[in-house]
Amino acid sequence: MNLACWLVRSAQRHGARTAIGHGLQPWCSYAELAERAGALADWLHARGVAPGERVALFLGNRPDYLVMLWGIWWAGAAAVPINAKLHPREVAWILRHSGARLAFVDAAQQAELQGCGADAALHTQLPPLERASPTEPVERADGDPAWLFYTSGTTGRPKGVVLGARQLRLASLGYLSEVQSVAAGDAMLHPAPLSHGGGLYHLPYVMHAGVNVVPASGGFDPAEIVALAAHWRQASFFAAPTMVRRLVDHVAALGRRPDGLATITYGGGPMYLADIERALQVIGPHFAQIYGQGESPMTITVLPRDVINDHAHPRHRERLASVGHAQPMLEVSIRSDDGLAQPSGEVGEVCVRGDTVMQGYWQQPEATAAAIRDGWLYTGDVGRLDDEGFLTLLDRSKDLIISGGSNIYPREVEEVLLQHPAVREAGVIGRRDDQWGELVVAYVVVDTPVESAELDAFCQQHIARFKRPRLYRFVPALPKNHYGKVLKTELRELEARQEGAR
Repeated sequence: MNLACWLVRSAQRHGARTAIGHGLQPWCSYAELAERAGALADWLHARGVAPGERVALFLGNRPDYLVMLWGIWWAGAAAVPINAKLHPREVAWILRHSGARLAFVDAAQQAELQGCGADAALHTQLPPLERASPTEPVERADGDPAWLFYTSGTTGRPKGVVLGARQLRLASLGYLSEVQSVAAGDAMLHPAPLSHGGGLYHLPYVMHAGVNVVPASGGFDPAEIVALAAHWRQASFFAAPTMVRRLVDHVAALGRRPDGLATITYGGGPMYLADIERALQVIGPHFAQIYGQGESPMTITVLPRDVINDHAHPRHRERLASVGHAQPMLEVSIRSDDGLAQPSGEVGEVCVRGDTVMQGYWQQPEATAAAIRDGWLYTGDVGRLDDEGFLTLLDRSKDLIISGGSNIYPREVEEVLLQHPAVREAGVIGRRDDQWGELVVAYVVVDTPVESAELDAFCQQHIARFKRPRLYRFVPALPKNHYGKVLKTELRELEARQEGAR
């Protein structure tokens, strides 16, 4: 099916209801959203975008982002939402790899993107939209690509996760089943990037004629979120743990709990037990947790509100420290290095199987075969299941760093540092940070003296600003094993000693 059928149905039944809000103001109704999406589909077809082709979105959060997204689907094309924080060189590569025929981009990035070799037609705003006659959404099969989500790459290049209507539909039904129900007029606020997993949460609100609200700031501001919740009522949103901590600090300073708040769904990084306990105390019983990754976004496990708020349960704190139980759309298994399922309490790699798992990586069959084996997606995360089915994550075998809810792969940063003529070796790790979750720390061996500021500027020329190291440690050598592999465990131990000596 074409996901745009949901928009058609909501426009038919709830045409006058607000579909998109911008700040405190209604921005368009469901009838208007369907009209604009259909007209954009006609415009895309007129420019040669055929069903199955890709159209990219390299934009910050803004209300017309959703018009573009639904117009792409209405046209039968696949959307390629791109992290707005990425460097134009990274974006140009994604545009080439995905084969995007056309891209909507922020005006400030257009010239630099063209200079980096972006070969897609670049548009900075919605064109004038006119419809001579109504057209239905293009028919699509469940397996046709609808969303290509480019993950950070462990080899220096991102991989395009292919999601079809089946994956997105089941992810939406999972939200309605496991996180909360949605009634017409309920609000979903979007302080987190629409290009990421949180953006998928606008789908169940379109399905049930809720209102999707883009903050006027385009991002996360605690005071703005409190005001939006009070205005729109029954308001929910997705937040990385660092956003939750900032909101808690703001609400604590206010001295009163927010009004109009429904559910804050947190995920995208480790939420420490002390942080969620303080959040419950300061904000109240409004939290649910999800665990997922780009290959099965927002859909692996859930720690629902009723479990989080069951303070009388004898294992309440243990459950709070977990990421919950499997969502009903898939299975979760802990497996050993040789692929054998492990019993409760044993540690191994978290593996998942079900219809929310990606179809594969775009044009990367070898990477797909490495990630999905015997029908199981190997997540690269290490954890254990207890005898009640609650999953606790223990480590990330891929050395992923999560800072402020954004994924950062060390090797990608290391490869940039090694391009600097003074750098001979580099080892990048994450260090715990109360505000950001983790900070990027680079251990560097140099042949000639170089200042941290020079390396910082060099990184900003090649990768997104949020990926750059916040700390540089200059060392005479990196710890290695007999095969020459850098021992990240020893670097983390060294960093822990550095922190303890402060």
